[in-house]
Amino acid sequence: MNLMKRFTLICILALAGLFSTLKAQYVQDYKRTADLYFEQKDFYSAAQYYSKALGTFSVKPGEYRPYQLDKDGKSKQKKLKDYEQVVYRLAESYRMYNDFGNAAKYYEEATNFDPVQFPLARYWFAVCVRANAKTSADYEKALAQFKQFKSGYKAFDDPAKNADLEIKNCEFAIEEMKYPPRYEVAKVTGNINQGGANYAPVPVNASTFYFTSSRPDSTLINKKTNPFINTLYVATGDENNFNSREKVPIPMEKGVEQGVASMAPDGNTLYVTRWATKDGNKKSSIYRSTRSGNGWTEPQLLFKAAEYSDKEPYVTADGKYLLFASDRPGSAGKFDLWVSTINGGSLSEPSNMGKTLNSPGDESAPFYDPAKGVLIFSSNGRVGFGGQDFYTSKGDFSSAWSAPENLGYPLNSAKDDQYYAGLTPANAMSKGFISSDRESICCLEIFAFKRRVKMAGGMVLDCETNKPLQGAKITLLDSMQKAVEVQQSGIAGNYMFEVEMNKKYRVVIEKDNYFSKNYTFNTEQLSMVDSMMNPTVCLKRFEIDKPIVINDIFYDYNKATLRPESKVILDTLYYLLLDNPKMEIELGAHTDSKGTDAYNLKLSNARAKSCVDYLIGKGIPTSRVISKGYGESRPVAPNTLPNGKDNPDGRQLNRRTEFKVLRN
Repeated sequence: MNLMKRFTLICILALAGLFSTLKAQYVQDYKRTADLYFEQKDFYSAAQYYSKALGTFSVKPGEYRPYQLDKDGKSKQKKLKDYEQVVYRLAESYRMYNDFGNAAKYYEEATNFDPVQFPLARYWFAVCVRANAKTSADYEKALAQFKQFKSGYKAFDDPAKNADLEIKNCEFAIEEMKYPPRYEVAKVTGNINQGGANYAPVPVNASTFYFTSSRPDSTLINKKTNPFINTLYVATGDENNFNSREKVPIPMEKGVEQGVASMAPDGNTLYVTRWATKDGNKKSSIYRSTRSGNGWTEPQLLFKAAEYSDKEPYVTADGKYLLFASDRPGSAGKFDLWVSTINGGSLSEPSNMGKTLNSPGDESAPFYDPAKGVLIFSSNGRVGFGGQDFYTSKGDFSSAWSAPENLGYPLNSAKDDQYYAGLTPANAMSKGFISSDRESICCLEIFAFKRRVKMAGGMVLDCETNKPLQGAKITLLDSMQKAVEVQQSGIAGNYMFEVEMNKKYRVVIEKDNYFSKNYTFNTEQLSMVDSMMNPTVCLKRFEIDKPIVINDIFYDYNKATLRPESKVILDTLYYLLLDNPKMEIELGAHTDSKGTDAYNLKLSNARAKSCVDYLIGKGIPTSRVISKGYGESRPVAPNTLPNGKDNPDGRQLNRRTEFKVLRN
C-alpha cells in the first residue's frame, strides 16, 4: 500500500470514528433533553425529543429483537438499555398527553422488553388500545392484553385492581356494541370547537348556550405563560351548527379560570366554577352571580374555602336543589356527588348523595331530568366503556336512588364523556349536548345528540262490548320489574311508550272494576323498524260479591275429584289471580236437587275445596282464596219442568262452579 492510500484510509477511519462519536453524542443530547422535559411533566416536548433520539438507533420501531442489539460488551449493553428506555419513555410521554394511538405503538414494542425492568408495559399497552377503541374488535384486542397481563403479574397494586375493572369494561363494551345505537351523536360544526378545549354547554334557549372554553385569550393571561385559560363564552346557532364570537359578560380575575356553569330556571342567577393551580395542585370552588343589565355581577363564593374542591354545579329545573361534585370530607371515592337545598338566597349544608350513586372513582357533572325523574351523571369508577361514562339513576331528592345504569353506545365512548345537557327540561333525554374527547388527542369538544325514538304500543278493549276502553292505567316495567312509565289509555283505547331497542318489558293494564291483565314483550324487531304494536288486550268487568260462572269445570261422578280438563280451565283463574295480586276471591260450588240436602251440601263443599286446593298448590296464598259449598240452595234454573218431568238442561246449569271477588 502506497503512502497516499494509507493516509486516505487513516482519514476515513478517523472520520468514521468521529461520526460514531458525534452520533452517540446526539443520542445522549436528545435523550438528556427529553429526560429533562419528562421530569418537568412537559410530555409533549419530551415525546418530540425521545422520537429524535429513537431515530438515531439502527433498529426501526416495531422491529425490536434483543439479538439485534448485541449485549456483548458494556457499551453495547448500555446501547440496548438506552434503546429500551427511550422506547418506553416515548410511550409514556404520548400516553400522558392522551395520544393513545402513538402510545400503543411503542408500548407494544416494549412488551418484548425485559418484564422485570418494564413490568407495566403490557398493562399500559392494553389501556391505550382500549382508550383508542372504536369497534368491538378493538375491545377484544384490549381484553386479550389485559388478561395476559393479569396472568403474569403477581403484585397486588393499583394496576392489578384496575386491570380487573378494565377487563369488565371490555366485556361490557363488546356485549353492548352488538346492539343498534340508541342515539345519534355528531360533533357540533361552526367555530365552536376551534382552539383549546370546549365543553360543558349550558342551554339558555333553543338557539343560544353558554359553554366553557380554553381558547387562547391574551387579555386574560400573560402571553409568556400559558395562553390557554378557561372562561365562559356565548354560542348561537341551531341544530348542530353553532358559532361563538364573544365571552359571557361576567367579571374574570387574572390567574383564575372559570366555567362549568349552571343557570337557575329564572335565568337571573348563574352558578359558576372557579379554579386556580398552585404548585401543581388544582383547587376549585363554586360561585354565584346575578344578572345585572346585559351582564353579570362579580361572582360570590358559596361555600367557605377549604382544602377540598367543589365544582360542576347544576340547578334543578324547579330551582330547589343545587347538585355538584366535591372531594370534601365524607366522600365515598375521589369526587362524589353532593346536593344542597336552595331556600331563597340561602343554601343548606351540602349532603352526600349516597353510596348507591357514588363509586370509589370520580363522579362528575350531574344533570336531572324532572319529567322522567332520572339523574344523569358521569363516572370513571364503574363498569362501562372506559374513561368517564354517562350513567342514569331513577329517583328524587326525598327517596332512594336506583342502581346506576350505563347509557350505552354511542353516547359513551372509550374516552371521557361528560357534561350532559338536555335541550329542554320537558324532554331532556331526547335531544341535547354532551362533551367528549373521542375525536381529539388533547381536548374535550361539544357534540349534539338526538335519541333514536322507538315506540311500542297497543289497544285496550272492554271484553263484553268489544269497544275501546278509555282511562285504563297502563304501566310499562323493565326487565327488573321497575316501572319505566305510566300512562292512561286514550279515547280510542290506545297507548304508546318510548322504549329501548333489544330490551324486555312487561305491560300491566288496570282499571277499577275490571280484572287486570299483563303481558311481556321484547323490542328486538325495533332494530329494523321505528315502532311496533302489541296484541290488543280486553279487560273483563266485575262487581264485588257478584258471582261469575267458570264454565267447563267437571268432576268425577258423585265425587269431588277434578278431571284433567278442569285443571286447564282453573289455570285461567290462576293467571287472573297473578295479574291481580291484591284480589281475594270466594270459590263456590253448586249441585242440582238430586240427593238429600245434606249430601249435596257436603259434595259441593268438597268440590269447592278441591278447586281452592288446586290453586293453593300452584302457589296462590291461602289468604286470597276461600271455598264454600252451596249445595242445591241457589239454583239458577228449574230442576224440573212445569209438568213435573225432569229438566236435564236446568240441572246442568245448576251443577256449576263460580267465583266472586270479595276484595280488590
